[in-house]
Amino acid sequence: MQIEDFISRWKSSGGSERANFQTFANELTDLLGVPKPAPATETTRKNSYCFEHSVTFIHTGTQSRGFIDLYRAGHFVMEAKQGTGGDAAPDDAQPALLPDLPAHARKGHGARGTRRWDDTMLRARNQADGYARAVSRDDGWPPFLLIVDVGHVIEVYADFSGQGQGYTQYPDGNRYRITMDDLRDEKTRERLRLIWTDPHALDPSKISAQVTREVADRLAALGRSFEGQGHEPEAVARFLMRCLFTMFAEDVDLIPRASFSDLLKRLRGHPAHAAPSLKALWETMNTGGFSTVLTTDLKRFNGGLFKQADALPLSEMQLSLLIDAATRDWREVEPAIFGTLLERALDKKQRHKLGAHYTPRAYVERLVVPTIIDPLRADWRDVQAAAVALAAQGREDEARDTVRAFHARLCEIRVLDPACGSGNFLYVALELMKRLEGEVTALLADLGEDQGALSLAGHTVDPHQFLGIELNPWAAAVAELVLWIGYLQWHFRTHGKASPAEPVLRDFKNIENRDAVLTWAGTKPRLDDAGRPVTRWDGQTTITHPVTGEQVPDPAARVAVLDYLKPQAAKWPEAEYIIGNPPFIGLRTIRQSYDDGYLEALRAVYPKVPENADYVMYWWEKAALAARGWKPATDKTRAKGTRRFGLIATNSLRQTFNRKVLEPHLSDPKTPLSLTFAIPDHPWVDASDGAAVRIAMTVAEAGKALGQLGTVADERKGEYEAEGRPVRFQIEKGRIFADLRIGADVVGTSELKANGGLGCVGFQLTGQGFLLSPSHAAKIAEIEPRSEAHLKPWIGGLAIQRYAEPKIAIDVCGLSLDELRTDFPLIFQHLKDTVWPERRENTRKSVREHWWVYGEARNTFRPALAGLERVIVTSLTAAQRIFVFTPAKTIADSTTVMFALDDALAMSVLSSRYHVVWALGAGGTLEDRPRYNKSLCFDPFPFPDPTDAQKTYLRSLGEQLDAHRKAQQKAHPKLTLTAMYNVLEKLRAGERIEGKDRETYDQGLIGILRDLHDQIDTAVAEAYGWPATLTDDEILHRLVDLNRTRAAEEARGHIRWLRADYQNPAGRAAVAKGEQATMDIGPTESTAKAPWPKTLPEQIAAVRGALGDLGTATPEQVARQFQRARVTSVQPLLESLAALGQARLVEGGRFAA
Repeated sequence: MQIEDFISRWKSSGGSERANFQTFANELTDLLGVPKPAPATETTRKNSYCFEHSVTFIHTGTQSRGFIDLYRAGHFVMEAKQGTGGDAAPDDAQPALLPDLPAHARKGHGARGTRRWDDTMLRARNQADGYARAVSRDDGWPPFLLIVDVGHVIEVYADFSGQGQGYTQYPDGNRYRITMDDLRDEKTRERLRLIWTDPHALDPSKISAQVTREVADRLAALGRSFEGQGHEPEAVARFLMRCLFTMFAEDVDLIPRASFSDLLKRLRGHPAHAAPSLKALWETMNTGGFSTVLTTDLKRFNGGLFKQADALPLSEMQLSLLIDAATRDWREVEPAIFGTLLERALDKKQRHKLGAHYTPRAYVERLVVPTIIDPLRADWRDVQAAAVALAAQGREDEARDTVRAFHARLCEIRVLDPACGSGNFLYVALELMKRLEGEVTALLADLGEDQGALSLAGHTVDPHQFLGIELNPWAAAVAELVLWIGYLQWHFRTHGKASPAEPVLRDFKNIENRDAVLTWAGTKPRLDDAGRPVTRWDGQTTITHPVTGEQVPDPAARVAVLDYLKPQAAKWPEAEYIIGNPPFIGLRTIRQSYDDGYLEALRAVYPKVPENADYVMYWWEKAALAARGWKPATDKTRAKGTRRFGLIATNSLRQTFNRKVLEPHLSDPKTPLSLTFAIPDHPWVDASDGAAVRIAMTVAEAGKALGQLGTVADERKGEYEAEGRPVRFQIEKGRIFADLRIGADVVGTSELKANGGLGCVGFQLTGQGFLLSPSHAAKIAEIEPRSEAHLKPWIGGLAIQRYAEPKIAIDVCGLSLDELRTDFPLIFQHLKDTVWPERRENTRKSVREHWWVYGEARNTFRPALAGLERVIVTSLTAAQRIFVFTPAKTIADSTTVMFALDDALAMSVLSSRYHVVWALGAGGTLEDRPRYNKSLCFDPFPFPDPTDAQKTYLRSLGEQLDAHRKAQQKAHPKLTLTAMYNVLEKLRAGERIEGKDRETYDQGLIGILRDLHDQIDTAVAEAYGWPATLTDDEILHRLVDLNRTRAAEEARGHIRWLRADYQNPAGRAAVAKGEQATMDIGPTESTAKAPWPKTLPEQIAAVRGALGDLGTATPEQVARQFQRARVTSVQPLLESLAALGQARLVEGGRFAA
């Protein structure tokens, strides 16, 4: 069909959408050259592209059905309505939100351009959103919603996150409505064609990323070339910022189109003229006026970017790289790319030192949406429903006032990123809030308001609302620029070529260049007892050791250790929302990046943050305190504190020392926090080197609330790793605990005295020189026979799981340096050559001064090992949780956990499913590998109390398990426990065992291994008195309950010692505590009814919340949830929500959320 024929045929259409829609849609597919929908089948799952696609809505205890007008899985949901021409009844004669007229009337859903038509389209959009949510359970979230008024307009909404983070006008508020006349434009038709065929090709972040890939390498090469010439990184960064913004300015006509590109081209062959020409141009852009370089008048830009207009001298090669970058189209570029490009242009050492990293856009949105946009959208839905209801009652002035008030609040919302880097998070928050603002101004326009004039006058979401703190001065400048570029992009998308007010860039001073967690009055050099300045190794410079040939710290590369005077916790500006990605610096890296004085000051002013916590946890602590102080705005007061915060942290957030920061806030009895959103173990790609790591996302707010927990269900390597991996999540809803889990509160359990003193992380050597090959150790023992007592077998975590070359550990714990030198000179010299060069620079005084013994010699744990022939060890971090016996004299290093238990009964219990499930639930992870945290996995674990017969049987099984594995590994020296247990997992999963796995199965006799574990699991279940068919979740709940019971017993003096001979040799009974132990039945909920709110938006929010709690309810049931709420007040609100597609009317006059 020809375009003109299509337009003329459909522009005059009206009547029922059911009569016209399918014909319209089929002819539209012909026009676009895409396939037609297929006939529907009886099997819903097979109807991936059809009309009248059936969906099921799941409510609390009930279900209801619906039908999508046109659905294409993975592409779009299309909802159709049919408007009529302008000769319909006037707006005030036909109130909005009336039920659809009978089909025989064929009057359509309201005259186009009237209030009723606007309401109908809004309702259709919300219905489509509900349909998308329904199909997401099986097909995932479609990227597009298409709302069609047949023959008049197609409204396009998009959400490329794949997570249901909110559909917004696409591509923006000016162009999301496609009229029939717009179809004459080939670009418009191509946009629709791609929605049908390749919807993700329209993802703006991918389009922007393409620009990144095209210019990143060139600009990085340019930056490195400048640094190679001796220019400071900050000077390079600021020069590139001015260049890149000028490229952007010419592409959006802030300066004459192509003027900067032409200037650069004219400078070819004359590179010496480049620096003075660019400086002159930028000086004029700063002040405004006539530019002698471009021979035209320029706007006044100001804003600090061009205040110092220095330009670096350029070579021909550098000039060519700039010309190549300038020829790209910078209008649609992702503003955060500017920061990324400059980041990649920095020296690698500097980048890693400052903890800088690039966050893929998809990852940023994944945190910004639940932190900021979700609560704002919830507010907006309430205001939207209130405004539509008021307008339907003829109270249009009140409707406009309600929307204006929300817009005014939106324009004053403050967002803080206290580690803003180059501004990625702030920019994405700005863009998504601008998208929301577009919906607000669209409704105001529908209500008769000229909001465009207000936004041009400055009443709009703009960069002054987005606050940042950044330690790196150039990155802070980049962040400010990123915000302005993003804002200007939206200005031109909204207002066309209308120029913004001058100065174009304003210096709001909203990005602060300072430390975000610590402030101090001054510093002074630290002096030792003799009055000499204390110094430390710079952490970077090395030399070659003359004997070993290894790289060791250069003793001459010193930096001063400073004392920080009057340190205090840094203050943050007040903000309703806090978002960000603080530096990824762990305990060991902190010691390398900051001197002792800084760390001592930091810990002094944050006494509640454990010393071993990651650096990011200081940000978490401050944000949590701000959130717990949240007080919403009232008619008379502004909001105080923080409504919500969201932070990215290392995946070790779930480990003990980091969790100790979360737990007091989540469990505070008076002002608790709740985690409203969390994703542990989220993939992360370091943009500098492509290294795959894992992170955790958390969002929190004050009060008690359920949260959404996302767990990675599927991920795959992306086409471009630096842009992030496509990830699919499994979402659970419930109370999220500090270990980022929903279910049994394993983290809230108590340590048991019964297990006390029997577990410990292995010896921390702090120096590879302590390890010898067996031949080297034999030579030392041959020459110095007495040294044999100090040469012991070594085992590490990897050695437990996989094959590792045998090693002998030197252990001279208890010897003084003089004794070592005198009695064991060979060991002394070896340690002096291999351990001392590194240890002498260690920041810990005890480790530095006692360099010949282990960094952590576990002196307090050694008595527990005395007298034992064997002990149990497990790897600290491993995919499979495996426990093995090893000789007690073995040096198990700090990648293991040791247990001073030689009883095979303990081997059976620890190896059972019950303890493994507990350990997985209680322990954290390192990257994607479960971590066995002794204080959470062992100390609170309630062992069963078996009968004597059960003990005998469990001991026999434990001995058999240990003997079987060792026998098979002895017969096949390359056979590893990892391989054996991998095959065991496949066997239990019913997978086919073939190839290398079959060889492992035969060598390890995995069938016998499985039988032994099955017998152990059954026997341990019997020892607990539980059925052997419990699910993992049921096991955790029962173990948590048993822990509470045992803790109560111990409080009364009854302790079930694991090794009474060691733990309680005198056989004394414990002294009971004075308090009576009580059962923790959890918090009780108040049954008092909530007061009925005063304002209409608040009433709608209350009704929506009550309906969400009830699942389905009548207006009478909803009204009974509140004090003094009348059914006559509640029913119209429920009807308004249903009319807008924000609730559903189901059978029996009931409404469903």
